[in-house]
Amino acid sequence: MRFIKITAFAVLATVSAGSLAAKPTSIVFDSNQESADGAPYSTYYVKCSNGKKKELTAWNNRKKWCVGDASSEQCEKKQIKAAKAACKAN
Repeated sequence: MRFIKITAFAVLATVSAGSLAAKPTSIVFDSNQESADGAPYSTYYVKCSNGKKKELTAWNNRKKWCVGDASSEQCEKKQIKAAKAACKAN
């Protein structure tokens, strides 16, 4: 019985810790730009539930979304996945 209580507590603690992670609340367009090599991209800002504001860049006609500026390596195919990753980042 004690094992079940300990396991249940561990599961609840894990779930509640995950729910406290910052989540995107809005994504706002900022500007269209061009990289040094001439590739066009768009800049967006995602507002997170923890009050922070992070930059996203969209490449290839919004088919590739990256966290941060043009030099970022953390990219996703979907805007919402990139926004979630941005809010999770420090």
